[in-house]
Parts: sequence; C-alpha cells; structure tokens
Amino acid sequence: MLLTLLFAFCLASFTLCILYPIAIKVGFVDRPTSRKLHQGNIPLIGGVSIFLPIVILLFFVPDVISNSQVFICCSGLLLLIGLIDDKFDLSVFIRVLLITAISIWLVVFADIKIHHLGDLIGFGDLFLNNAEILFTVIAIIGAVTAFNMVDGLDGLLGGLSMVTFSALAVLFALNGQTNLLLFNTVIIVSIIPYVLCNLGLIPKRKMKVFMGDSGSLFIGFTVIWLLIEGSQREFGPQMDNQIKPVTALWIIAIPLMDMAYTMLRRIRKQQSPFKADREHIHHVCERLGLSSIQTLVLICCIAVVFALIGVIGEIMQLSEMFMFIAFIVTFIGYYLCFTHIWKVTVFLRNLSCRIK
Repeated sequence: MLLTLLFAFCLASFTLCILYPIAIKVGFVDRPTSRKLHQGNIPLIGGVSIFLPIVILLFFVPDVISNSQVFICCSGLLLLIGLIDDKFDLSVFIRVLLITAISIWLVVFADIKIHHLGDLIGFGDLFLNNAEILFTVIAIIGAVTAFNMVDGLDGLLGGLSMVTFSALAVLFALNGQTNLLLFNTVIIVSIIPYVLCNLGLIPKRKMKVFMGDSGSLFIGFTVIWLLIEGSQREFGPQMDNQIKPVTALWIIAIPLMDMAYTMLRRIRKQQSPFKADREHIHHVCERLGLSSIQTLVLICCIAVVFALIGVIGEIMQLSEMFMFIAFIVTFIGYYLCFTHIWKVTVFLRNLSCRIK
C-alpha cells in the first residue's frame, strides 16, 4: 500500500511539473478579471494531476471500487467538460445540461442509484422507489456544483476535499472496507502536490496552479460516487457495514450548506441560482477582515468539526433521525447567521468593546 501511495504522489507531482510549462505555452490558464483577483496567468492543471493517479490505480486494481470502468468513463467525461469550460468558458446552461446527461446515463444505464435515505423519520429506512432516478441525478448535480462553488480561495477546494476523503477513509477503515480505504487514500495523496503548488509552498520554485472546473467537477463526482458506494452497496450478508446516508450530509457539510445558502439567497433576489458572485463563505470571511490563510484555516477547521460529528455519530450509532434534525438545525443557524452576518459582526464588535 505504501508503494502505491508513493507512486500516486510522485505521478501527481510529475504531472504538474510536465503540464505547467505546456499550459503556460498554449494559454490554458486562468486570467485575472473583476471577479478573479489573483495575480498573473495561472495554469488550470490541478484536476488532471489528481485524475491520472486514480486512473492508473483502477487500471491495475479495477476491483478497488465497483463498476470502475463506468467511473473512469463518467469522471473522464466530466473532466473533459471541465477542461473545455476552463478554456472556452461554457455557458451555465450548456455545462449543467452536459452534467445532467452524464448523470442520467450513469443512473439509467449503469444502474448506479440512491435506493434509500436511511431512517430519517423514525419509521424505518425511507426507500425512494420510483424517485430513485430523479433523486440520484439531483444528488450528483448537487455534489458537483457544491464543490465547484467552493473553489474560490487558494487551498480551499483541496482542503475541503481532503477533509471529506479523510472522513470517508476513517469510516471505510472502521467498516473493514479495505478497497475503498485504499481508493480514498490514493485520492488524498494525489491532492497533496496540488495543494502545495496552489498555496505556493514548494520551496525554491514558484509553480502556482489552480484546480480549474475540470478538477472541481471530478472531485465532486468522486465524492458522490463514494458516498453512494459506501451507503447504498451491501458489502456482506448484512447492512451493518454501510455508512448511514445522513452521515454524508455532515461529511460534505460546508460545500453543501454554502451551495444551499447561496442558491436560496440568489432565488430570493430573483436571480439565477447559478449566477456567479462574491458572496460565498470564503468571500464573506475575507470581507470581515480575515486574511486568505486565516479564512482557509477557519473554514477547514469548521469542516473538520462537522465531519467529526458525522464520524462520531456513526461510531456511537446515534439515531439517524437525531443526526438529520441536528443537521437541519445547524443549516438554519448557518443560513440565519450569513443572512444577517453584518448585524452579527457589529453586535460582536460592540460586545467585545464593552467587555474590554
């Protein structure tokens, strides 16, 4: 396993080194705009560097996940869509249409579906039956969109995805699902070189790269695939080694809540839910006076707390209904806090002055 992880790390690093000058030369870069405030033209090659080690792993160990060929096909298509979007800036409608088409193909022809939501209301597992296809397609689009939306700050998408994959790795290890544990660990190791470059942490060499839409689409799809794999597939005669579906909410809490809040806010303003703006959680934190690094650390720490809640809930076998209600209450608090964030900020500052 250690050799596999070392190979994945080296391949991801090598891919970045090889593609970096090529991307600069052919103009496959992200240029600064009024909404993108970075300096200089940054290559959009992070997604490819993560994708290649995963493909190599599945080529040599195809049984590490079920339907590995389907996964490679769908994730590869999403990566390609992202690459085209990064280069030519596809319209939101075209991008969503293509993602929807891939999701429908995955569900209808490959039979990858969310069959049940667990015991959310205390009366046994809630089976979707005829709503399986629609719900699964929405879940795939939602996960892909959620991770795409948080890719707006150096290190954030990489950090949040590593939190998610680490939580999944812990759960797979506890449940004895060694193949999925290996798959998750390879993903984590493959992300590390990208994060180091993205944050400019490579000593004596400036090689800043971005994930690009190709990377965020691939990451989001891989997350939802593993959540479906872990919560819907039976790994033995009993279902005790499945991850509870409600745990998925906690594992991807920050991307999910940020997406839901952002879309609800835009709809409330009678805007398109997919309209780009600078009102995401990382933008708000920076406008509150936090530096980029402080914002990154804060958001990732909150994500770790939420993921730990999900993992602890699994370990302690807490009621799924309790975990679901707790998540809904948490999201309501998140929504109200960010809806009135400036009032909350003024209140806290005044309170701080009084205490001093």
